[in-house]
Order: sequence, then C-alpha cells, then structure tokens
Amino acid sequence: MSAMMKAAVFVEPGRIELTEKPMPEVGANDALLRITTTTICGTDVHILKGEYPVAKGLTVGHEPVGVIEKLGSAVSGYEEGQRVIAGAICPNFNSYAAQDGAPSQDGSYLIAKGQCGCPGYKATAGWRFGNLIDGTQAEYVLVPDAQANLAPVPDGLTDEQVLMCPDIMSTGFKGAENANIRIGDTVAVFAQGPIGLCATAGARLLGATTIIAVDGNDHRLEMARKMGADVALNFKNCDVVDEILKLTGGRGVDSSIEALGTQGTFESALRILKPGGTLSSLGVYSSDLTIPLSAFAAGLGDHKINTALCPGGKERMRRLMKVIESGRADLGALVTHHYKLDDIVAAYELFANQRDGVLKVAIKPH
Repeated sequence: MSAMMKAAVFVEPGRIELTEKPMPEVGANDALLRITTTTICGTDVHILKGEYPVAKGLTVGHEPVGVIEKLGSAVSGYEEGQRVIAGAICPNFNSYAAQDGAPSQDGSYLIAKGQCGCPGYKATAGWRFGNLIDGTQAEYVLVPDAQANLAPVPDGLTDEQVLMCPDIMSTGFKGAENANIRIGDTVAVFAQGPIGLCATAGARLLGATTIIAVDGNDHRLEMARKMGADVALNFKNCDVVDEILKLTGGRGVDSSIEALGTQGTFESALRILKPGGTLSSLGVYSSDLTIPLSAFAAGLGDHKINTALCPGGKERMRRLMKVIESGRADLGALVTHHYKLDDIVAAYELFANQRDGVLKVAIKPH
C-alpha cells in the first residue's frame, strides 16, 4: 500500500479542502520534493471560485520551495537532501514553442474537450503544477522533467526570500521585460498586489526613472514605494488617467503594466500610453476584454500590447535567485503571514478576501 500525504485539493467551486492522497511514484525523469514552504497565488483563488477550471481532486498550488526527497534514475547533477526550487511553469523544452523561443509555452497547449473538466479547449502552455498535474500545496510534490526545472537555492537564502521566484517574481519581472523599458523611461504599474509589486521592482532594475504605482490600498502603495515606485496614486482619491497625463505633461507614459486582470485596469493602462508606447499585460482575465476605440487610437497609435506567462526552467530560477542574493531586490517583505498546511482553508479565506494587510502567505507543511 502506498504511503499517504496531506494535500489541498480542489473539490468544487468554492471549496478547496485538505485531504490525504497517495505519495507520487517517481519516474526516471522526475524528482520528489518534500515541500518546506509554498504559498497561495491569485490564480489559485480563480480556481477556488470556479473561474479557471481544473479537475476535481487535483492538488492545487504551483510555487515550490523544498528538499529533494528522491531522484529519478535519469536525473543527474543533483543530490537527495539538496534545497531547491522549481518554477511554477515547468517546461520540458521539447515542444515547437519552446524551441522557437517561448519556453513558457512548452507543454500541451490545447487540451481536448472533456479533459480536466473543461468545456471546449483550454490553453495550458507549460503550466502543469496545480493545473494539469498535482501541485505544491501538499507535503510532497512530483517535479516532472527535473533536470530542466530544479534550481539549487544558494546558501544563506531563506525559504521566504526565494518563495517569490517560482511565480510572482518571474511573472512580475517578465511584465517589466515585456514593457520594452529603457533607461529614463516613465512607467505606470496598475495594481500593487504581489505581481504588481514585483513588476515595480523589475521596472526599476531595468532603468525606469519615474515609476507610477496605482492601487486602491494605501498599505500596498506604501510597499510599492519600497519596491521602487516614485509616485503612488490611489484610484479611490483621483482620476488616475487624468493624473498620469498631467504628471507626464500630456505626453503619456512610455510603458504601462497591467497586473490585475480586469477590464478597467486594462483600459486605463491603454489610455495613458504615449504614441508608440507598450502595454504589458500580466493579469489573468476571467471574461472577454473590450478595447475602446479612443483608447486604442483607432489602431493608429503604434501601440504595442504584450502578454506574458511566467517563465520557468532552472536558468530563469537561477537568475532570479541571483537578484535576491545580490541584494538588488528584497522580496521577503511580501510574505506577510505564515500558516501550517493543516490550516490552509483559513489561509485561503484570509488571502481571497485580502484581510489583515495580506500580500503573500507562507504555507509550511512540516
């Protein structure tokens, strides 16, 4: 009989519960991680609410920090007992998309009707943890294609310091990278949740010299200043579009980053762009988007709209941890709460309702 482990699984819309599941069996190219710290993502809340469909009984979560418990026979260069992370997106680099320069799109892009409980087709890209395979909100997780995805944690870095790397930091930084930021640019970042805060930090690292952070929460705007924002605008207190156009002398921003996934933030991010500017979209949208004619300048404004999925793989993770190790960004402050895996239902309730100043929750299984 297989050994059992605790795992948080999707039961039905509105219910993620802790249960027991069999320990995963390790294939030749896999690694079994004992999770030391994981967290809850905004995408997990979309899953909880039924806004993003996954199979019932699937273990959720996609942000692993842990220790190698067992290595597959074909995995070399690592050792059991080693501290590692793996990206939320765990490609195998065999797909046409990966070999064509889009590694985050590696994996099964279209899932046939009926699988994963999804009507029609579902774009999955390289996102497997907590989407196509069991995820990280558990005592153990199986990492596929471990040779491509395990990244050793540098000595001296805590779990909390690297917890943002698998998803939040990689996504936020990709949003900044996709914004075509140049030294001296003015950049607006809409929404200062964990991803938006990382986008703010990324914009500063890339050379933006005026960063405008937008949110409706003063605590998050204060954190945005710590991440590098020069101006903090609370949309509850002003017309953000008007204010940003005033701040730029009517010129508009060089780039805007949308980090929430709503019609309103997307539209505002488009309205403030200079001619030829770039909108970098990070939000996970749960309904159709409409592009207003005036905001789009009737298609005559030379605007660029880029979307991004969190880049994964061991080289991406290594680079992100080097940023942390160098002290050029400190994202440990984003971890505001700690919960045991046994209390994950309460952690979801806190996180989904954004109570008590929560940014990110560290979940400790052991």
